[in-house]
Amino acid sequence: MVAKNGGNGADTPDDFFLPTNEIRQALTVIRQGGVVAIPTETYYGLAVDPFNEEAVSRLFILKKRPSAKPLLTLIANRNHLDALTPEIPPVYLPLLDFWPGPLTLVFTARSSLSSLVTGKTGTVGARISSHPLAHCFVRELDQPVTATSANISGVPAAITADEVRQAFGSQIDFIIDGGRTPGGKGSTLVGLRQGRLALIREGVISFTEIQEKARLTQGS
Repeated sequence: MVAKNGGNGADTPDDFFLPTNEIRQALTVIRQGGVVAIPTETYYGLAVDPFNEEAVSRLFILKKRPSAKPLLTLIANRNHLDALTPEIPPVYLPLLDFWPGPLTLVFTARSSLSSLVTGKTGTVGARISSHPLAHCFVRELDQPVTATSANISGVPAAITADEVRQAFGSQIDFIIDGGRTPGGKGSTLVGLRQGRLALIREGVISFTEIQEKARLTQGS
């Protein structure tokens, strides 16, 4: 099912953006273990409940994704991190100012989190999306969701609902159509290596900007 909505990839989500009927339908689908395609500030993503092992397994099958590759997640607020990780490293605190936005931070995962989500790495990536529809969806669900790109592994990620439909057909239970997403680079992925910030994947936000933010805050 595809639901057309007026989202336009705005830079900041509106906390007063009310859930549409389409978002409410999508919430029902994901709560029942379904797969929902959602627009983000980069590409369309595939959202499932990361605490539902069956839904996560289905997602890997849909994407033909190697099980060793961890899944990234979207959250709506910092409180949602508690479900994913036991701690926020102090060096990350100034970087949370980049949220909402395309910066994914890698945290130590809670032991209760599925090894399919973590890829058996013991870590989990999370960010707050700046797309108003994605943010509203996760906010109303009130828990983290997966945010893996809407594509078969190795194929370019979808930037429109039509591309999601072409890639997966009826295998996706619901698509929130927010129009065309920016595409281009994905979210910047940053983790820690020996206690220091480490770039895992280049993305929209430059690693230089991220390092500068951390340095200025530590020096203040």
